[in-house]
Amino acid sequence: MASLTGTGTAAPATSADHIYRQPTAAASYVLPSPAMSEEADRRPRQQRLLPVPIIPVVLFLVAPFALFLFTSPDLQLPRIRIEYGRTPSAERTSPPPVPGADDSDEETRLPPPRQLTDPPYSLGTTAVSGYDARRAKWLRDNPRFPAFVAPGRPRVLVVTGSSPRRCGNADGDHLLLRAFKNKADYCRAHGFDIFYSNAVLDAELSGFWTKLPILRALMLAHPETELLWWADSDAVFTDMLFEPPWDRYAAHNLVVPGWDDKVYVARSWLGINAGSFIIRNCQWSLDLLDAWARMGPRGPVRYEYGKVLGEALSDRPSYEADDQSALVYLLVTQRGRWGGRTFLEGSYSLHGYWVDIVDRYEEMRRSRTPGAGGERWPLVTHFVGCKPCGGRYASYDAARCRRGMERALNFADDQILRLYGFEHESLNTTAVRRVRNETGGPLDAEDAEIGRLLHPTFRAGSRRRFT
Repeated sequence: MASLTGTGTAAPATSADHIYRQPTAAASYVLPSPAMSEEADRRPRQQRLLPVPIIPVVLFLVAPFALFLFTSPDLQLPRIRIEYGRTPSAERTSPPPVPGADDSDEETRLPPPRQLTDPPYSLGTTAVSGYDARRAKWLRDNPRFPAFVAPGRPRVLVVTGSSPRRCGNADGDHLLLRAFKNKADYCRAHGFDIFYSNAVLDAELSGFWTKLPILRALMLAHPETELLWWADSDAVFTDMLFEPPWDRYAAHNLVVPGWDDKVYVARSWLGINAGSFIIRNCQWSLDLLDAWARMGPRGPVRYEYGKVLGEALSDRPSYEADDQSALVYLLVTQRGRWGGRTFLEGSYSLHGYWVDIVDRYEEMRRSRTPGAGGERWPLVTHFVGCKPCGGRYASYDAARCRRGMERALNFADDQILRLYGFEHESLNTTAVRRVRNETGGPLDAEDAEIGRLLHPTFRAGSRRRFT
């Protein structure tokens, strides 16, 4: 070993030199241990395995499956979006417009319309005959379900409905929900049954004609029902205590809001309103529905009858036939058959035109009490020309209609809320306030008229008389 001093002479070895001196070639022969031998054998094997192309093999197996997964048109994966610390803005509180919310989209999914060369339309698969005798026998065999729940008081079924599709805006669905709640409140207060339909039972009677097959089906399915009361989805009960004078209609099968001179003299298609009417469950009514529905099949038949109605009735253009004009046409042209059993009611608002009503609710509340009837306290406020769900055929601004409906619904809701000690702060808001302290005598009803809403069973036995 060379000297650290660089002189070329060997220096004497010390103990430190012995510890740190590297072994020479002659002194490095050591027998290997078994562990060292296994380690030496493993290294050549690992070196032989490393050159195998693992990554290309994996890609070759996975690539076809991934290509199929992301290019197949029939396979859709859920899309997930995660947002952190973000508050929804006001613009995103309402869903976007729904495709197909308009009535025009319904037409594209219906079967082909009936042609003029096809057989005449028939409501139902077969005509019903002998219904009165069969219904009378059913009522005798089922005394637990009488058609009259008390002397002179018929069993009433309120029928309403709306489109099977949701509205294109959240406001429309909300108003329809509140309008149904309004009808349910009225029926509960008077002990009436209620049926809500959102199904088109006959594809040929679309739009406003859908009420006819619904009424026919309910008559046959509920023989215990004496009277069916149709109410459009945009008709709001605004006198929650008033009840139609049933005695007055004992000899009639159809009660429609209207006026004799406008129907039979002026022959006006506006002489009645078909958005709120009462019809008896009997053979006469089934025959009327059959005759009425023949003018309603969508397509050429409806358009041709629209021309007939335009020529026969005054102040009506020749657009497609509507159910209201068709009923006026039957009353005018076949008065002997249908007019005698039809009562045109104009003494109270079985149908009240909303434009003349919604801004006068406060005045009505100050001047008269509920249950009196008449024009100043309308039984029904009907939003004719409004489209709660939107659409192309609305006659009034949507904001104006929405404001009017909210006022009508709040006006009616106040009459129910007062039973529980509350009312709205105003008719323009949904906020409520307490108006009665119930701690003194919660079971003492100071207002006898309002209190009677709590007991429809007792109301049936002590019914008010109307003149």
